[in-house]
Amino acid sequence: MPNIYDSAYELETAIRESEEFKALKQAYDEVMNDSSAKQMFDNFRETQMTLQEKQMQGQEISEEEVEKARQVVEVVQQHEAISKLMEEEQRLNMVINDISRIITKPLEELYGPEANA
Repeated sequence: MPNIYDSAYELETAIRESEEFKALKQAYDEVMNDSSAKQMFDNFRETQMTLQEKQMQGQEISEEEVEKARQVVEVVQQHEAISKLMEEEQRLNMVINDISRIITKPLEELYGPEANA
């Protein structure tokens, strides 16, 4: 019987070797090697994390903060390299979500609505 952790490490390797991850890494490197793009991206990530922290702590997010976040998103989406990075990140996230659905299937079947029908 295969060790479940060995399977997880094999999956990690498969993700690292996937086209989606390679494309994401290339897009990430491109942004990180462009100082103005990197600064814009860091500002975007910082804004995102600040709002997420506030949400998680149940703090109110002001209209001003929402507007600032919207403007930051608009700016980064107009930057070709950052826009590409966000696209590639979304593609890899879709793959990881699919994998997550596959590996949680046993639990879904055990606890799901059909389990007690």
